[in-house]
Amino acid sequence: MTKLDSFSNIRERLLKGELKVFDLCKDLIEEIRSKNDFNIFLEIFETSALEKAKEVDKKVQEGSAGSLAGMIVSIKDNICYKGHTVSSSSHILESFESLFSSTVVDRLLAEDAIIIGRTNCDEFAMGSSNENSFFGPVKNPLNPAKTPGGSSGGAAASVAAGLCHIALGSDTGGSIRQPASFTGTIGLKPTYGRVSRHGLVAYSSSMDQIGPLGTDLRDIALVMEVISGGDEFDSTCSSRLVPKYSASLSTEKKKYKLAFLDSHLNHEGLSKEVKSRTEELINSLKEEGHEVEVEKFDLLDQLVPIYQVISTAEASSNLARYDGIHFGHRSKEATDLYTTYVKSRTEGFGKEVKRRIMLGTYVLSEGYYDAYFGKAQKVRRLVKDRTNEILDKFDFIISPTTPHTAFDLGAQTDDPIKMYLEDIFTVQANLAGIPSISLPLGESDHMPFGIQLMGKSFEEQELMSFSNYLINTAAFKSAAIQP
Repeated sequence: MTKLDSFSNIRERLLKGELKVFDLCKDLIEEIRSKNDFNIFLEIFETSALEKAKEVDKKVQEGSAGSLAGMIVSIKDNICYKGHTVSSSSHILESFESLFSSTVVDRLLAEDAIIIGRTNCDEFAMGSSNENSFFGPVKNPLNPAKTPGGSSGGAAASVAAGLCHIALGSDTGGSIRQPASFTGTIGLKPTYGRVSRHGLVAYSSSMDQIGPLGTDLRDIALVMEVISGGDEFDSTCSSRLVPKYSASLSTEKKKYKLAFLDSHLNHEGLSKEVKSRTEELINSLKEEGHEVEVEKFDLLDQLVPIYQVISTAEASSNLARYDGIHFGHRSKEATDLYTTYVKSRTEGFGKEVKRRIMLGTYVLSEGYYDAYFGKAQKVRRLVKDRTNEILDKFDFIISPTTPHTAFDLGAQTDDPIKMYLEDIFTVQANLAGIPSISLPLGESDHMPFGIQLMGKSFEEQELMSFSNYLINTAAFKSAAIQP
């Protein structure tokens, strides 16, 4: 099988019937099986995927195919698809079959995309290396000794390994963008409320957001047109008009104003190679006529702590339903109500999920709520206000996505604090609720790393257009890994 081309590159052939969707889907299923050692997919939806492929081929013949006809999509194992298992990579939901489909899945299927399977992730999306999965870690397709990042590690790996055109992941503190950085793919976290969360297994409801990963911005733009927009099942979802994202992509040399934050480029954990490449890119932007200026940001050291306080508090509440009675695994050793709760949750949850539930319960407890959760919310407001203040003066904020390239599997599992600091540059966008994208514009020791752009709320259109310009302009992609 030849390397999978982007959907945008083969779209015309699919629509003309020159390339059969059924054949493409069948080939990719075999390719997924051949790469089983990477532990990327927890399940291939072979029956439903091939049935849908036949249906799409028939629609192509009739001239009634949707805008995503023939696009092969993987979904993270925390996104519901009716009649299919969704486990959040946890023992507590190991055999749970979803009773409904998420809004994003319904919208993709309505436009004739093919959902090929569910990808491995950190349990309940809690992690930065995909090593917290009950089903074992995902290996990075670029180097199987290294992590693909997390929590959407399987999603990113499915794209990097050429097993689908687009993967849907979720991003609470960087869980789309960090894996994109580690795998040399493009990962977009939309504005909070741009994409419906209905059918996404909740981790931290005020920050969770579904978004796409891919290798071609045109594919990502097409998917964003389909999955974005108001939803009666999600009261936090915006009903704003969804722009024609794919039509706005260009490589025109429009001049922009960009800020880079002093605290980010001077962060002690930033590798020399990542810092050097970021500075190189900034200089290239200036040479191309863009304005790039340094801005002070004094809250970097507070970002991860307040994120952990808020996200664990919300997780403590959201995961209370998995108790062996309402939902989830029920212990065979339970003898009464109390032991049902205790033993079921003890057996069902992994170590990291237990840690975060306990932290969240503590910061919400009587006597500590104001000192921790209440104070974290106040600092979050400061982060949001300062970020928006910078974006009032600039079009984008540019920074590294991650402090370094992908680390070895097992290298950080014994140090939770070090693992939490993997989100140091990405979590700002979640706290502020703004869109952010990671672009594969750097390389060190034959491994990729991403450059991150943060933009104004609901301005994904401008963010993707500028990203497309960067990726397709020689001055900016010189040191990047080439697909």
